[in-house]
Amino acid sequence: METRARFTETFHVAEIDLIYKTGFNLTERPKITQAADAYELLLKNWNQGRLGFIEEFKILLLNQGNFVLGEYQVSQGGISATSVDIRLIFAAALKANASGLILAHNHPSGQLCPSDADRSATRRICEAAALFQINVLDHLIISNRSFYSFAQGGDL
Repeated sequence: METRARFTETFHVAEIDLIYKTGFNLTERPKITQAADAYELLLKNWNQGRLGFIEEFKILLLNQGNFVLGEYQVSQGGISATSVDIRLIFAAALKANASGLILAHNHPSGQLCPSDADRSATRRICEAAALFQINVLDHLIISNRSFYSFAQGGDL
């Protein structure tokens, strides 16, 4: 007992408090019913100056009813790639209490065909999501003119 008392006196630990604050009513949030809805929302919020310049990876966080809880930029890379840290995706998803995710990234080249690296990353993210019972609803590759949907293309 004395050892435990000395331990707690010597080491202080941070208290973790999980909260989610929003200034929007559920009915004010966009609802995603198809890939085109997600594309329009992402394109509206994407920095147009970087869309054809550098690769970025973002996620849309959704609740059980597919209403958008928020958008999170996971990474920003170079001309032809960006690093995707899966831990950051799920840190955001768990913090927002998301039930679903839509993954998105751009190809500065304008080429919408998924690469092997895109497919591999999507597969790894889907496997991790299953552990948390979070649905990955789609992965979009976007440009300022169009998009590719992994779900519609049979790659999800």
